[in-house]
Amino acid sequence: MHILVTNDDGVSAPGLLALTHAMRKVADKVTVLAPDHNWSASGHVKTLYRPLRVKEVMLADGTSAWASDGAPSDCVALACLGFIPEKIDMVISGINPNSNIGHDLTYSGTVTAAMEAAIGGIPGLAVSLDRPDGFSGVLDYEPAAEAARRIVHWLQQQADLPQDMILNINVPFGPLDEMKGFLLTRQGLRIYRDELVKRLDPRGKPYYWIGGEAPTGVEEPGTDYGVLSEGYISITPIQLDLTSKAMSTWLNGRGFDVNLSQLNSGKIF
Repeated sequence: MHILVTNDDGVSAPGLLALTHAMRKVADKVTVLAPDHNWSASGHVKTLYRPLRVKEVMLADGTSAWASDGAPSDCVALACLGFIPEKIDMVISGINPNSNIGHDLTYSGTVTAAMEAAIGGIPGLAVSLDRPDGFSGVLDYEPAAEAARRIVHWLQQQADLPQDMILNINVPFGPLDEMKGFLLTRQGLRIYRDELVKRLDPRGKPYYWIGGEAPTGVEEPGTDYGVLSEGYISITPIQLDLTSKAMSTWLNGRGFDVNLSQLNSGKIF
C-alpha cells in the first residue's frame, strides 16, 4: 500500500511527522506532500489562477518530503494528478492539534484534504487531536498516530474498500491506554462563540479580527463531540453529497414541487 500523508499545519508540523512514522509501520511506501506554511481553517481550496510550486524538503527525522505553496487540497490534487508518479492507495491528513468536529468540517483544511482524495477516487482519512482549551505545553501526538495506524491496518484487510470513503477521526488528549476505545459516530453540533473585534491602525483606519472564546459543542450521545467528551476515539464517516433529504421532504410537503411548474412557466406564486 502506498499512502500519501499531508496536513494543514505545514510540512514541519510535529503532528505530521508522528503520523508519517505511524504510517510507515503499515504501508509499503509513504510519501509526504504538505503545505509549506499553515493553512488552518482554510476550507476546501482549489488554486486555479496562479502556478503552484513544489520543492523537496527534509523532515525533522532527516527523511525527504515535498512542500507546496498550495492549500492542503491542492497538495492532494498535485500528488494524485501525477506529481507523484506512483499510484496512491490512501490519503491520510493530520495530525491536527485541535479536534475537527461538527461544523468544523467545512472550515478544516485537514478534513478537506481527505475530501479531495475522495473526489479523486482515493480513500481519505483525517486525524485530529482534541487538545484541551488553554493547553500550552508540548503535545504528544503518538497516541493519535497509533490510533490512526490501527484504523488503517484494519482497513487494509478489507477487499472492498470504498474509493469515496472519508473518515474523520478525532482522538482524545492523553495516553492511549486511558482512552475507552473506538466508536463509530455521527457529526455533532459545534457551538461557536465568535466576536468581531474592531481596531484602528496607526493611520486611524479600521481593521477587524474575528475573535471570541473557544468553541464548545452539544454533548449528545453518539456524536463526535459527545463521545470525545466521554473519552472515546470518534470515527465519523462523512460524504461529499450535501443534499438534504429532510429539507426536500419539508419543501415538497408544502407543495413546492407542484409550484415549480409555475416557476418554470414564468408565473409568480
